[in-house]
Amino acid sequence: MTKKLPVTYDLLGEDGKARAGIITTPHGTIETPVFMPVGTQATVKTMTPEELEEIGAEIILGNTYHLYLRPSDELVAKFGGLHKFMNWKKPILTDSGGFQVFSLGARKTVDGGEGTSLVKITEEGVHFRSHLDGSKHFISPEKSINIQNNLGSDIVMLFDECPPGLSDKKYLIPSIERTTRWAKRCVEAHKNPETQGLFAIVQGGIYEDLRQKSLDELSVMDENFSGYAIGGLAVGEPREDMYRVLNYIVEKCPSEKPRYLMGVGEPIDMLEAVEAGIDMMDCVQPSRIGRHGTIFTKYGRLVVKNASYAEDDRPLDEDCDCYVCKNYTRGYIRHLFKAEEILGGRLATYHNLYFLLKMMKGAREAILNKKFKNYKDEFINNYSMGKKSSWITPKKIGQ
Repeated sequence: MTKKLPVTYDLLGEDGKARAGIITTPHGTIETPVFMPVGTQATVKTMTPEELEEIGAEIILGNTYHLYLRPSDELVAKFGGLHKFMNWKKPILTDSGGFQVFSLGARKTVDGGEGTSLVKITEEGVHFRSHLDGSKHFISPEKSINIQNNLGSDIVMLFDECPPGLSDKKYLIPSIERTTRWAKRCVEAHKNPETQGLFAIVQGGIYEDLRQKSLDELSVMDENFSGYAIGGLAVGEPREDMYRVLNYIVEKCPSEKPRYLMGVGEPIDMLEAVEAGIDMMDCVQPSRIGRHGTIFTKYGRLVVKNASYAEDDRPLDEDCDCYVCKNYTRGYIRHLFKAEEILGGRLATYHNLYFLLKMMKGAREAILNKKFKNYKDEFINNYSMGKKSSWITPKKIGQ
């Protein structure tokens, strides 16, 4: 008898490999393909939950590593779980904490300088030091799942080993096999299989045969998984390698379950991933670059902090209908950044997130109308124009 899973996927339309569908979770449905804003520490930086709903966000992420360290998953559980703690009523996905354990622990000493690795990988799990205060911690597959059970997210990720970018096969093969063993332990440790969907993570670097190996090993446990994620991409490899791997492995993942590409938030990369059959993506990039004054527009990126925009009375993006673009000018937002006013980062983040959410909604509509390639080609052609466009070129009031 097939297990009834708490997170399901219904395919509504295809255009080539690109897919449009509906993901159903305990906290509502999600129209795909979808971009998921990242709420690392139980907040999407600078944004309220009400603003996220206003811009059309349907699911956000929480970070297991950060919430375990602060305020602690036990405290979040006392508040009734992450949804109640942060006042977000729609679906939440929590990552396993693996990426942060390996990246933050391995690359930083307590004072933030470069140093020897503070991460020790064993068969039981990973020993690491907190990036906050240097205290010693240990996360095993069982502990990662327990933390996520306490957080109460709709989608729970397996605890996997995150290999360094461009790792060779000699490193990747035992890493994949360890991740498979950890996956089995995650399945056994999962206390809420009826209310929290468990996603597998396919690793294997830039090698098709190793991606296949990882997927084949995980597929043995398929009845336990609500979806499949592709991990270990967008970590420094050439774009051509990422696209090649996606075009090989994504269509081999179960078609009746959602497919999630982890950590990708550059518009062109996102559309390439959709074309390969990806349903879900997340990234901190739109909010991170927004807080530093970089803006997504139809014709590429715009650095609104530049002095040349001081007298520019146009919106951030003249083709955008978000609240920010309907109400504020580049000159005003540039002033906010130069005055170090918090509102500057808030407005830029709002627009950037809206831009990606709108782009993905456009992709969905194009797939359902069998026009995705035209949509993608037109978007990329415009976005690649950059400074060739008069939109990006600064102008003064009255020009």
